[in-house]
Amino acid sequence: MGHDVKPADCLFVLCSNDLRVAEYAAELYRKELAPYLLVSGGRGRFTEYIFDKTEAETFADILCDEGVPASAILLETKATNSGQNMTLSYNVMKDHGLVFSRFILVQKPFMERRAYATFMKQWPGDIESVVCTSPPISFLDYPNADLPFDHVVEAALSDFERIRDYPAKGFQIEQPIPDDVMSAYHAIKKLGLW
Repeated sequence: MGHDVKPADCLFVLCSNDLRVAEYAAELYRKELAPYLLVSGGRGRFTEYIFDKTEAETFADILCDEGVPASAILLETKATNSGQNMTLSYNVMKDHGLVFSRFILVQKPFMERRAYATFMKQWPGDIESVVCTSPPISFLDYPNADLPFDHVVEAALSDFERIRDYPAKGFQIEQPIPDDVMSAYHAIKKLGLW
């Protein structure tokens, strides 16, 4: 989304099957952009058979390996969708007696906009500021051995469909979709590969 990352109350790390997000969150923590990491994710459809633990626990292990103290990590281990990431993480924050209102959302590059839209709709608490960031990886460089190109394209298209459809269901705030983006989406779908 191109947001400028500034100091905040917490790094809100939305877990997934991409472990580079955890590594990037650790990098942001080492830059002292926030004193806490709110790490959210249960067992997702892409991770339930590849991670031995929940997404949040898996990410927390990486964060600790990268030098983040366990005392800075708040874990939410039940969420199975983006809306639950927000509401259940809010409860974890409150259970620790903390109040965050300035957030840095950390997510995969192609999920930034959906994370932002969901957060703005679903976060139950006050919001002073929120920015979204992700590992600085171009779309063409994004696929790797764990996330092959077809999987990345399918996931990106699925996220686009949620950005388009979920505001009407009350799950997210509406995001503008330029005509050229909609045309590109239809052209890709017309190929019938994804």
